[in-house]
Amino acid sequence: MDNLFFTDEHFMIRDMVREFADSEITPVAHELDQLGKFPSDLVEKMGELGLMGILIPEEYGGAGLDMVAFATAIMELGRADASVAITMAAHTSLGSLPILLFGSEEQKKTYLPKLATGEMLGAFGLTEPNAGSDAGATQTKAVRDGNDYIVNGGKIFITNAGEAGVLSFTSKVEDNGDDLGIAAFSIPTNTLGLEIGPKEKKMGWRASDTRQLFFKNMRIPASSMLGTPGAGFKTFMKTLTSGRVSVGALSVGTAVGAYERALAYSVERKAFGKPINKFQSIGFKLADMATKIEASKLLVFHAAWMKDQGMDITKEAAMAKLFASETAMDVTTEAIQVHGGYGYVKEYDVERFFRDAKILEIGEGTSEIQRLIISRQIIKDIKI
Repeated sequence: MDNLFFTDEHFMIRDMVREFADSEITPVAHELDQLGKFPSDLVEKMGELGLMGILIPEEYGGAGLDMVAFATAIMELGRADASVAITMAAHTSLGSLPILLFGSEEQKKTYLPKLATGEMLGAFGLTEPNAGSDAGATQTKAVRDGNDYIVNGGKIFITNAGEAGVLSFTSKVEDNGDDLGIAAFSIPTNTLGLEIGPKEKKMGWRASDTRQLFFKNMRIPASSMLGTPGAGFKTFMKTLTSGRVSVGALSVGTAVGAYERALAYSVERKAFGKPINKFQSIGFKLADMATKIEASKLLVFHAAWMKDQGMDITKEAAMAKLFASETAMDVTTEAIQVHGGYGYVKEYDVERFFRDAKILEIGEGTSEIQRLIISRQIIKDIKI
C-alpha cells in the first residue's frame, strides 16, 4: 500500500523514524506516562533528526518535506508513544504552519529557524472554555490601542503551552469600536500579560504538556497579527485541516502499536493447549483490527497526498480523522480484550494505548464535527 504514495525518500523517512522510535522512545514510554514527564530529551533528538522542521522549507532551516512524509513520521512515533508523537505533531501542524502559511517575512525569519531545529517549540491557542466545537464563538478580544493591541481572555487545553517559545492564538479584533472579526496572532510566550496555568492532569497523553492560558491586559504589537483582521477564522480553519491529517496519522500509529502488541501476545498466550490466536474468537478480532488499520492508512495517506498536490482536502481530512480516530478506539479496546485481565494492568502497554486513544475522537474537532463537515461537503457536491 505504501507504494501508492511513497517515493524512495518516504521509505527512508519511515525507516529512520521507526528505528528512532524503537530504540529511543519505546524503552522509556512507560516511565514517561507514569511520571507525566515531558520528553525534553526526545524533542531535542527529534530536532537533530530534522523531524521538528519536517514541513518547514529549507530556506528557513527546515527539512522541506511534504505532508506524506509528515504523516509517515507521526505514524511511526505514535506506534511507540502518543505523547511524544502529539508533541511533534502539534508543534508542526499547529505551532509552525500558521506562521509558515500566513506570517509576514519578518515573522517567518524570527520564528521558523528556531522552530525547525526544535530549539523552540510552537503552540496554537484556539479552544476556549466556552468555545470548543463552536470555534467561531471565541471570546478572547484584542482591542486596538495605537500601534498595539490589548488582549484579554483565555484559552484551554493547549498542547505544548508550558514548553513553547512561541504561541499563535485566535482573537476577536476591535478597532475604534468596530468589530473586525477574528484574527490570529503569534507572540513569544514570555510576553507580559500572558499567564500559563499548571499542567493538566489527563487520562492519556500524560507525558505531553497541556495547559490553560490567560491573557490579562496583554499588550502586543500590531505586527504580531498573522495576515489581516478578519482573516483569522480562515487561518485557523486551514490550520485545523492539516491538523486533522496529523491526528489521523497519530490515530493509525496508536492503533498499530496496540495491534502489534495484541498480535504478539496472541502467539505467546496459550489456552486449552494452543495459542489463543488459533481460536476463531481471537483470530477474527485480529482480522478486523488489521483491516480497519489498513483502511485508515489509505484514508490518511490519500488526504496527505492530495494536500501535497495542492487540492482542497476539507472532506478528505475530515474522513481520515474520523475513521482513523474511531479505529484507534476500536483497536485499542480489542487489544485489551485479547490480553484479558493482563490488558487492564499498567505493566502492559495496551492499557496506555487505550487511554491515549480516546482523545483522538475529540481533539482537532470531535467525531460529531467531522461528520458535520463531511455531510456539508457531500451535500454541497450534489448536482440537481
